Amino acid sequence: MTDRYLGLPLDFWQPEFLGIPHPIWTFAVAALGLIVGSFLNVVIHRMPLGQSVVTPPSHCPKCQTRIPLRFNLPILSWVALRGRCAFCGSPISPRYLLVEAFTGVVFVSTWLVFGEAQPWMAFALCLLFAGFIAATFIDLEHLIIPDEITLGGTVAGFLLSAAIPALQHAEGPLESMKRSGLGIAVGAGIVYLVLRLGKLAFGRQNIDFPEVSRVRFLESSLLLPSGEMPYEEIFYRPSDAVRLHAQRLELTDRCFLDQPVELRLAAQPALLRVGGEVFKAEDEPYMVAETDRVELPREAMGLGDVKFMAAIGAFLGWQAAVFSLMFSAVIGTFVAVILIALRKQTLSGRLGYGPYIAAAAMTWVFGGREIALRWFGF
Repeated sequence: MTDRYLGLPLDFWQPEFLGIPHPIWTFAVAALGLIVGSFLNVVIHRMPLGQSVVTPPSHCPKCQTRIPLRFNLPILSWVALRGRCAFCGSPISPRYLLVEAFTGVVFVSTWLVFGEAQPWMAFALCLLFAGFIAATFIDLEHLIIPDEITLGGTVAGFLLSAAIPALQHAEGPLESMKRSGLGIAVGAGIVYLVLRLGKLAFGRQNIDFPEVSRVRFLESSLLLPSGEMPYEEIFYRPSDAVRLHAQRLELTDRCFLDQPVELRLAAQPALLRVGGEVFKAEDEPYMVAETDRVELPREAMGLGDVKFMAAIGAFLGWQAAVFSLMFSAVIGTFVAVILIALRKQTLSGRLGYGPYIAAAAMTWVFGGREIALRWFGF
């Protein structure tokens, strides 16, 4: 009888989950994290554009060539191809490598911390963190967090809380569902309150372009040179308005030159003012302006952040939501100080708040509960 297996002590291969030793699960979770990271790159690229994340299969966005499996291996393919498409030579963003590697590290870390005692909870947290990673990179690039992530995460968190009460540190499914529901209400409620107060306190912001650029008013969003902004993130009160001075404004059947433009979509009815003329916005399905500045209503947070916090509360409970809101402000301040020190303070105005919330929620999972106990005693 030997006390070693494959040259390693038997204790190394314990405990087991579903009959498979813990270290083997660790390797499997690492591989799963890399695969999920590769899929998240697809989500990050396609979801903000309204494209399917399933079809068509992975392809080069430049030459449209379908990427075969040998060129679609997480991390390895990017390194082997030196960050370029194997067919047309177009550069592949380092973001693809970063997302795959970071997702793998997060999955393994989660498994090592929680997998031995609560393996199913570890898998649920990996799902939550995958949503965090996708939301973070989408928010950094597009200043939005898609409903598929926020609302879908809220539903998933509530259902998983019923199936895995350990997520809410509850004794049974019913208590866990109650805590998840309270987390949704508190998470969404406190950020909604911040949003309302921010609308009153922060006024407006100007977005300047280095040269005269085209601004498109789409059906549900404003398309700026820097990215797309959903109208729900801009128009909240009837007084909220987008203002600009158009060197040229194109509507469906007319054109204006050198005129001030004001759009109020939350008003009843929604109004478009061009110079001294006023139109019903719903009667103008096509509108493109050429300008070098846009004035937008400014707010502390957007509705996407409200839904995002609801998802966090659904997975982790109301305490995590409160902590995430407070600690995200600490993280945001820290980032702002660094940017000021690097003389990049203008960059902070172009960063969404979602990444700070995600980082704060991950901090909660990996030790924030202990911090909260010291701070508040809950």
